[in-house]
Amino acid sequence: MSSTITPESRYLRALAQRISTPYVRLPTAQAAMLFGSAAEGLSDRYSDIDMAIYYVALPPEEALTLARQQNGGSERLWLLGDPPNGSFIEAYAVKGVECQIVHTTVADWEQNIDTVLRELDVETPLQKALEGVLQGIPLYGAALIERWKATVTAYPDALAQKMVEHYLRFAPLWLLEERIAGRDATLWRTQMFVESGHHLLAVLAGLNRVYFSAFQFKRMEHFAARLALKPSNFAARLDGCFTQEPRAAISELTLLITETVSLVEQHMPTVDTSRIRARLQQQQTPWTMD
Repeated sequence: MSSTITPESRYLRALAQRISTPYVRLPTAQAAMLFGSAAEGLSDRYSDIDMAIYYVALPPEEALTLARQQNGGSERLWLLGDPPNGSFIEAYAVKGVECQIVHTTVADWEQNIDTVLRELDVETPLQKALEGVLQGIPLYGAALIERWKATVTAYPDALAQKMVEHYLRFAPLWLLEERIAGRDATLWRTQMFVESGHHLLAVLAGLNRVYFSAFQFKRMEHFAARLALKPSNFAARLDGCFTQEPRAAISELTLLITETVSLVEQHMPTVDTSRIRARLQQQQTPWTMD
């Protein structure tokens, strides 16, 4: 959590506590938690409230409608998920702030935790939710939330290795530099840059035992600051790849990949890096016409 809390974050924390009140009074409610930028202390005047309410069983629609009305909320802005299946997200506005509220059962949420920690799903956006637990602020049911925090804090070694192995693959931009340069391929090149950037972040996340999802990924500098193992000046260099001219950007991104592979070899020697090393050494030359 940020050591410097913005005034907007303090405002949203107080608002979230008030908004949670009618929900936690429902008979099946077990816990409520604030997560996202307000919990991390990073909010600005465009930030929303991200919170979750955990139940033994989901309340009926009538109870949720009444809670929204008691909060002075607008009509629903959107709804995502299927309430009969154990969880969904609704959004509505309170005092101009969009409030995104996850409604889920304890059983469904704990199954989500298992999806990451036991089933080792390295592609699921649920990793973002687990990171949210670590940064989250209990609004109700602190004992249950602290139990989840303890579980999620124990990042499994098997998950770390699978993250590194799964994402240690990159589009060979170093082979395509000349080919791309003359082919009006800005969108393709940018797509490969974004994918390579996400893979670099995922490999470093696994190496550092930090949860990562590319889903709505923001605040890279803040995220990178939490990584003890990373190439020097990592966030600025990766950001620079999207503003430099293409050849310089490809060269920098290739160097970042190479340095990250070296970190894997040093700190996770059980991972086989021979394939990516061989790939990095490949060169391509144009064919000639006799």
